[in-house]
Amino acid sequence: MKQTNVKQPEGKLGILCVGCGAVATTFMTGVFMTRRGLAKPVGSMTQYDKIRVGSGGEKRYLHYAEIVPLAKLSDIVFGAWDVYPQNAYQAAMYAQVLQEKDILPVKDELEQVVPMKAAFDRNYAKRLDGDNVKDCKTRWEMVEQLRADIRAFKERNECNRIVVIWAASTEIYVPVDLSVHGSLQTLEAAMKADDRQHVAPSMCYAYAALREGAPFIMGAPNTTVDIPAMWQLAEETRMPIAGKDFKTGQTLVKSGFAPIIGTRCLGLSGWFSTNILGNRDGLVLDEPDNFRTKEVSKLSTLETILKPEVQPDLYTDYYHKVRINYYPPRNDNKEGWDNIDIFGWMGYPMQIKINFLCRDSILAAPLLLDLTLLSDLAARAGRYGIQRFLSFFLKSPMHDYTQGEEAVNNLYQQYTMLKNAIREMGGYPADEEID
Repeated sequence: MKQTNVKQPEGKLGILCVGCGAVATTFMTGVFMTRRGLAKPVGSMTQYDKIRVGSGGEKRYLHYAEIVPLAKLSDIVFGAWDVYPQNAYQAAMYAQVLQEKDILPVKDELEQVVPMKAAFDRNYAKRLDGDNVKDCKTRWEMVEQLRADIRAFKERNECNRIVVIWAASTEIYVPVDLSVHGSLQTLEAAMKADDRQHVAPSMCYAYAALREGAPFIMGAPNTTVDIPAMWQLAEETRMPIAGKDFKTGQTLVKSGFAPIIGTRCLGLSGWFSTNILGNRDGLVLDEPDNFRTKEVSKLSTLETILKPEVQPDLYTDYYHKVRINYYPPRNDNKEGWDNIDIFGWMGYPMQIKINFLCRDSILAAPLLLDLTLLSDLAARAGRYGIQRFLSFFLKSPMHDYTQGEEAVNNLYQQYTMLKNAIREMGGYPADEEID
């Protein structure tokens, strides 16, 4: 490893998950099993991917941990908040993502993860109704209680650093209102005035994390850290933020396949995406107000890859539709169908069909590992504010829309951004360009 200015990952890293359901417990179980040599962290870039550093005779391909000082899996301590009081072992068994044989060997460690009371507002997730909930008179009180939770967890577990990641359900759609969300001052005033319409519970988690010196990652499509007020707070606290919405199944396919159409200069008439999903996330998304949040996130991908202003003959007026259907028998085994209507030489029509039978939490778990380790790395490297290099892992990457910035959704461009950031933090030149 080259000499870099990145601080070494000394001591324990506390990972606090907002939500102790299918995704979080699959993540925890996989880390515990990997630490004991009983499983492999398949799908994790930080554990498997190799990046080229140097060129010519100096060219080498190295794992991330050989380039930058990543925290070790053995140094991770888990905690969580959840509206249901069951410990992580009970929650993992209930989720039915993993087989019992892959949970029982680490039952003792999972049982130690007992969720703290959640900061919850049922108006934001009407299909959930747990009783492990904080009694908060105002949003500001919610923030103060969460900050106290973070401090207590850090002290109790003797953690050197904390990262907070949202692995809970999708909240109802909150439109950005710059009169409230436009500055840190107005957001804090809204929290103190208990403005429940404009201040979502997820914003309280993000605010508390950043004030306590912890990076925050938004793993759902909620309006949370993608507002100017949070950007100001991240700058003030010099903490990294990332979001939003884990890129797991259908959008991963879309962000990788749309560039094929664009690179090959084929035309697009329409792209219809539908999903069936039966876990708790599917239940919450069955509520129209919650689905609206997810729809906005999933619809943003194509429009930044196949642009009518760049290729008007090919991408003007294509039809893009996204649907999610709650179907309990599937549980966590999500199925995504894509019907893509394209056209080629002389305008002749063709079709592409993609049927992705995936496991939502199995695809999400390695993303949680990568996002938490890389956010911790970014904090130690002195990188703060929006971490655009983490766009690779996210469905609707954060960007400064107030300045007309556009998100990068092309998977291969996102990968270049990721590799360049790792190189830079490792003391190597960021030697790949994004076209």
